[in-house]
Amino acid sequence: VDNDATAAAFGEARFGAGRGARTMVLLTVGTGIGGGIVLDGRPFVGANGFAGEFGHVTVDPAGPVCGCGNRGCLEILASGNAIGRYGREAAAREPSSALARSGPLERIDGRVVARLAEQGDALAREAIATAGRWLGIGIAGIVDVLDPEIVVVGGGAAAAGEFLLAPARDALAATVVGSAHRPTVPVVPATLGNDAGAIGAAAATFPP
Repeated sequence: VDNDATAAAFGEARFGAGRGARTMVLLTVGTGIGGGIVLDGRPFVGANGFAGEFGHVTVDPAGPVCGCGNRGCLEILASGNAIGRYGREAAAREPSSALARSGPLERIDGRVVARLAEQGDALAREAIATAGRWLGIGIAGIVDVLDPEIVVVGGGAAAAGEFLLAPARDALAATVVGSAHRPTVPVVPATLGNDAGAIGAAAATFPP
């Protein structure tokens, strides 16, 4: 019916965390990063249907190589896979840490890091915060271009909650142009979960 992230964005705009907003951006943060845009109450897909590929916007040209072949994409720096990588790096640096003791190094992924963060592990929380800061830098670029009313963050990695979103908001405020002279753009968690895409696809049949 439509791109999954585009449909999810429309679902969140009509019935979820972005309800009431005419201009909204959704980032889906999971193993990768996708996105969707709602402009003037309608999904925006661009001239060729590719709008919203926020995960492959370069935020650090000297960064690691992304699966797309470019360096320093938002996806390689702020996704669930990135959180797992930061966790493995931290565990390798500190072999006596809870992260290192959680199991074989290669099995530390974003879910393991999120669980340990919930349990209070400082290294795990810093791994998520690192991804959150990159996420906020990426969101700042999106806000500079689109000036949305609200940014909604969904996807599996968003289950890290404020461990991810609080650093993202701080990085957004520090990076966005004219932060002292513009309203703060809320960065909030999605509310429709895995149903967002189906709800958005159905809602597109009955536009506002």
